[in-house]
Amino acid sequence: MARSFPSVGNTARLNDMGKHRIRISVLDDDASVRNALSRLLRASDFDVRAYGTGEEFLAAIHGFRPQCAIIDLHMPGMNGRDVQRHIAEAESDIAVIVITGHDSPKSRTECLNDGASAYLTKPVDEMLLLTAIHDATAKQAMLKRKQAIH
Repeated sequence: MARSFPSVGNTARLNDMGKHRIRISVLDDDASVRNALSRLLRASDFDVRAYGTGEEFLAAIHGFRPQCAIIDLHMPGMNGRDVQRHIAEAESDIAVIVITGHDSPKSRTECLNDGASAYLTKPVDEMLLLTAIHDATAKQAMLKRKQAIH
């Protein structure tokens, strides 16, 4: 059964400048990667929640409602592809960025064909990640505006 995900809506927290902060979920079983990415994103003024398992992320998604999820591809239990499929099956407007330390052309193609906004290899280049987040969330916002018009 497909799991339903909330629309991201306009529930972003405001930053010190009164602008909405983009909500990002970081999903990686490696605590050091999870913590490093969370620090980078918070320093870049994103509202961040981090999760160590796919199950933990899916259980918390209704409360936090991320606009973008950065998902490690290879994790024990529910892997990144499984999480990506759950998001796609729910027809959620969460942008997905896949990260991996085990790149392969097949994985890259599958993730991108299944709707990932970006596929990045570890160690993740900070500027590439920040650019991918900006591009993915801008694309999602544009699609949402187009849907509202129609």
